[in-house]
Amino acid sequence: MNDRNQIPFAAKLGSLGAEPPLSETAAMILESLERYAAEVMRPVGADLDRMTPDEVIAPGSPYWDARRKFVELGFGVEALLGFEPEERGKMMCLLFETMGWGDSGLAISFGAGMLPQYMCAVLGRDDLLQQYPDAVLGCWGITEPDHGSDMLDPNRMIFHPQGQYGRPNCAARIDGDEVVVNGQKSAWVSNGTIAEVCVLYCATDTGSGFDAQRGCVVIVPMDAPGVSRGKALDKIGQRALNQGEIYFDNVRVPRSHLLAGPDEFEDAVKIIHTAANGLMGATFTGVARAAYELALDYAHERKQGGVPIIRHQSVAYRLFHMFRKVEAARALTNRVVHYNFVSPNPALHAAMTAKVTATQSAFEVASDALQIFGGNGLTREYPVEKLLRDARASLIEDGCNEILAIKGGYYLIDPDRL
Repeated sequence: MNDRNQIPFAAKLGSLGAEPPLSETAAMILESLERYAAEVMRPVGADLDRMTPDEVIAPGSPYWDARRKFVELGFGVEALLGFEPEERGKMMCLLFETMGWGDSGLAISFGAGMLPQYMCAVLGRDDLLQQYPDAVLGCWGITEPDHGSDMLDPNRMIFHPQGQYGRPNCAARIDGDEVVVNGQKSAWVSNGTIAEVCVLYCATDTGSGFDAQRGCVVIVPMDAPGVSRGKALDKIGQRALNQGEIYFDNVRVPRSHLLAGPDEFEDAVKIIHTAANGLMGATFTGVARAAYELALDYAHERKQGGVPIIRHQSVAYRLFHMFRKVEAARALTNRVVHYNFVSPNPALHAAMTAKVTATQSAFEVASDALQIFGGNGLTREYPVEKLLRDARASLIEDGCNEILAIKGGYYLIDPDRL
């Protein structure tokens, strides 16, 4: 070209980048989700980010209106499981990437809110699914004050030979036709102080001791006598996501609420952890996408040296690698979630790759976006500093990335080759 300022033609990509054309149904769903994410989640998430944890969950908080509108969209567990397995994975990725693009705190709140219903459906408990439908806000009670990552390793794959698990903080025992729960779940339970139902993972009280490896999974209505909550957690990022402790004092629920006993416990941990890591992969692909798009827009608007900063090589170079990371996170997450929905034996370590890749990419892309914004990126007037804080939290939640990498690495061991 004679004019060095002229830009060569490049293919225009849609909001999902180099994504093949969606089906008509998927395209309509995406349009509805993007409208909700842009018009509801983003402004509400920004407002909640500036509130105290108590204000976030108070009656009249914009959280509740956003939650109501999400339920009205009808993209709950029953709708997702109504799709064929091949399409179900695509719908789940579309849903959570778009919600993460809107606001990750709200996305995780709504996603965790679906986990009791998801486990009831996957384990064939339609009776409990009818009792606790999609409109009932749920939580996943697994993490404990003294045993955060331990609870995700019931088979002791990464347990140090000289280590001791210690006494669990929460345990359940069978008492005739009832399950009795005592103990505490930690302050990191998403929706912990506002949920209406909990899918509780805990040790089993055998009468002669606590068995954390052969625990149990129980559906616990949060208005049951003996259930109490701690204080809503104040934290650096994802401030729209309520988290807090749950206490159980001789809480009795019908034995019919037992989803999995000691013999099924390890598989039940694998099922929910696989789903949760896939959800995290999609959600933080959305966060990375949001940060990239903001930086791309700003790079066209902001001028330095007399030209838009995207004309500077260092900025174009940085944006390309941000784009690359978003595309890679999306492709991997879509591939893994699709596989785990169609495979008779879902792969937890594959789900871990999606979670680790997408969350690490989100943090790196958000950090690069802030750098492109320069001093403006450090201020609360612009949204990139919030994205960086939100992404930083993701490197720890649902299994910190270091633990996931070690456990995932051990899953690669082929015993036939040892």
